[in-house]
Amino acid sequence: MFEDLTRKLEAVFKKLRGQGKITEANVAESLREVRRVLLDADVNYKVAKQFIERVQERSVGQEVLASITPGQQIVKIVHDELMSLMGRENVELRFANIPPTVIMAAGLQGSGKTTFAAKLALYLKKKGRHPLLVAADLHRPAAVDQLLTLGRQLGVPVYSNRDRSALQVAEESIEFARKNTRDVVIVDTAGRLHVDDEMMHEAETIKEKVKPHEILFVVDSMTGQDAVNAARVFHERLDFDGVVLTKLDGDARGGAALSIRAVVEKPIKFASAGEKLDALEPFHPDRMASRILGMGDIVTLVEKAQEQFDQEKAEKLEERLRRNAFTFEDFLEQLKQVKKMGSVSQLLEMIPGANRLPQAGEIDERGLVKIEAIINSMTQVERQRPHIINGSRRKRIAQGSGTTVQDVNKLLKQFGEMQKLMKQFTKGKHSRRFGPMRLPVGFH
Repeated sequence: MFEDLTRKLEAVFKKLRGQGKITEANVAESLREVRRVLLDADVNYKVAKQFIERVQERSVGQEVLASITPGQQIVKIVHDELMSLMGRENVELRFANIPPTVIMAAGLQGSGKTTFAAKLALYLKKKGRHPLLVAADLHRPAAVDQLLTLGRQLGVPVYSNRDRSALQVAEESIEFARKNTRDVVIVDTAGRLHVDDEMMHEAETIKEKVKPHEILFVVDSMTGQDAVNAARVFHERLDFDGVVLTKLDGDARGGAALSIRAVVEKPIKFASAGEKLDALEPFHPDRMASRILGMGDIVTLVEKAQEQFDQEKAEKLEERLRRNAFTFEDFLEQLKQVKKMGSVSQLLEMIPGANRLPQAGEIDERGLVKIEAIINSMTQVERQRPHIINGSRRKRIAQGSGTTVQDVNKLLKQFGEMQKLMKQFTKGKHSRRFGPMRLPVGFH
């Protein structure tokens, strides 16, 4: 997410850190580079121009502090202005006083509307809501089937009727929701490869008749300025309530995220960075600004950990650690917990300064898959007592996991070192609470 933008901004600020004090000259030079970086990232040129003007005004004005370095000062100002550009604060969904709440998803074909509808249903389900998905995209034959499949995966009902119009399906779904105690209705509407009048008219009609409480414009972050132009047209016709950025895990340059809110003056409500159905986050401008500037996002990292945190399992693990009884079974459980939180590369983005580590962009996700395969190829006894794994057992484990004996040896060695560290740790004064285990990094 924003790797290229982050790297280039870091280079600009690194130069500025070497300056003794802030002057109009070095600020102007740095901001010229920042402007170029923003334009390279496909930020709308008017937005980039206004952004630089605001930063420059603050940088050479009364807010400059003599107690900190030029680099720190500019980074702070840029962070604040990035946050302002993206909306300053998270704007939550509005729910109806009398259920059901109707949420309409709109956008171009290929933007990820249908998948977003399913992700939103899962997000709301975790919050204690009872969503209903509505397949109102009848122009793309596979859209109904896709939503039905996703609904089955999530255990969320899907209302569909291929013999009715999109408007009829949307209207009928409201009554269906009332009868089946569904408190949120998520309507997946039709999209096209480009904006056309038929699509917009259908969306306008659904809005007029169904009167959704929220209309969310779903946009593919990888489409750059085309996304901003589409947002402008949809806003003029639908006056939507918020924006959803999808595919932020791709090689997007980030310009849409930084431009779209400023152009249509509507909040970004959600961001999706991954194909998994739980890869949906409420959009927090302050946290996103920190990620873009390489400052990490500890709050989101903690929230992700808490979602996967199992108090009972954690207490059992703590007890095993106290008794120096940590086994491959425990390690496998910890590995699964980490994988639930997302990809390692995405987790690294949330750790302050991790982007500057040499290996930050080179984490081999397959290494974790390999570790899991090796452990799964062990017998129950071998996981409990790894010291019994001799040469013939190592060969069998390697064959069963599709790895090499060298891979098995490497994992056993790293696990042994981990056990030694834990033994020392439990004897010390810091043995009161344990967080997630530190996985063997660099296992490729």
